Amino acid sequence: MTEKIQLKVEGMSCGHCVKAVENGVGELNGVDSVNVTLADGLVDISYDANLVSVDAIKEQIVEEGYTVL
Repeated sequence: MTEKIQLKVEGMSCGHCVKAVENGVGELNGVDSVNVTLADGLVDISYDANLVSVDAIKEQIVEEGYTVL
């Protein structure tokens, strides 16, 4: 079952930051799509809740070096 979540992420300031988050989260099994809105610090994620948890997604963003609010 596909679900959507929007996370507020602090620390993203450039295109490299966007790619790091999109690529890192996008590689998680069960993540369908990742869209970063840099100006607002928002990350929209579409994912299969049976394959990946919100906590795992948040952990991946933290591993990339950013803070999930």
